[in-house]
Amino acid sequence: MSLPSRVHGTADARFAGVRAAFEQNIESGEELGASLVLDLDGDRVVDLWGGFRDEARTTPWDEDTITNVWSSTKTVTSLAALVLAERGALDVHAPVADYWPEFAANGKEGVLVRHLLSHTSGVSGLEQPATVEDLYDLAGSTARFAAQAPWWEPGTASGYHATNFGHLIGEVVRRVSGKSLKQFVADELAGPLGADFQLGAAEADWHRIADVVPPPAAKLDFAALGPDNVMVKTLSGPAVDPRSANTAEWRRAELGAVNGHGNARSLARLLSAIARGGTVDGVRLLGQDTIDLIFDEQANGVDLGLSIPLRWGIGFGLPRQDVLPWIPDGRICFWGGWGGSMVIMDLERRMTLTYMMNRMAPGIIGSDRSAAYTKAVYDALS
Repeated sequence: MSLPSRVHGTADARFAGVRAAFEQNIESGEELGASLVLDLDGDRVVDLWGGFRDEARTTPWDEDTITNVWSSTKTVTSLAALVLAERGALDVHAPVADYWPEFAANGKEGVLVRHLLSHTSGVSGLEQPATVEDLYDLAGSTARFAAQAPWWEPGTASGYHATNFGHLIGEVVRRVSGKSLKQFVADELAGPLGADFQLGAAEADWHRIADVVPPPAAKLDFAALGPDNVMVKTLSGPAVDPRSANTAEWRRAELGAVNGHGNARSLARLLSAIARGGTVDGVRLLGQDTIDLIFDEQANGVDLGLSIPLRWGIGFGLPRQDVLPWIPDGRICFWGGWGGSMVIMDLERRMTLTYMMNRMAPGIIGSDRSAAYTKAVYDALS
């Protein structure tokens, strides 16, 4: 006798293949717990969740489960900066130091806001010594980033700002708006849109968080690369144990690169603003000129921080078929999180696809699971 399906929610008939792929991964145990949403111009045609919050498989992943979404957080942080640009409060082509004078130190006076948003600033991590606890000290670590010299010539290449993207963008947001990034997201994005998303997690919500389950350990030979290699400096500045995300200290921190808590529904609600022309159910966040900024290519080549080819616009990744062949070419922007979560905005189709999960897959960008769901969506649309 077959086990009852542990998948809940809805999927329009033409997306039966998407539901089948999701159910297969839940039933096989490839997924522990996950949520998946496809928004087509405001119509949630796929809204699925299922599996378990815990490795022991005792607590179901339900409709209101949230999890740490790792670098999918960066999509919301970028949206915050673009909203300020839309309001005329922030010029992405201006020097960072126009808003944050201390950042000009050590040869960074020419670093522009768009360099922060495209990971090309040269400041992709903390100089040693660096620990995760340093990141929790938002003011202290942000001051250290401002004082550092860039690790490569700003604007000439990308070097993924893995754990500090939110410190850099967040400080610009704070200087411009007078609000912390966490407060800005709550007041100006999640609140008006009714999105169940927050930087960190309020203690009152801890009971509904699905702890992340680490992926297999990556085999990176840092010794062979040497201490001056940008990838080594980035990924050890600081190195992050995935289990840190399950701690009280992590949840209390403001890490606008990596500690957003939400699910597929809340990320789709927020990021559909880009795919839907800037307005979500009467709430206007962006205009067309600001959305067009996203597609102004800033870097296209081997990313110094991840050592893989990446193509960056302003705030988001842009498709490269040789890296992620399952994301088609076109007016599409995206980014995801460690372990495989994914946020894809397809402007030609006015489509937003989001996938969040707790069992992390190996690899740096995307996973077999996010590839399967994305491919099933595009197969259905074609």
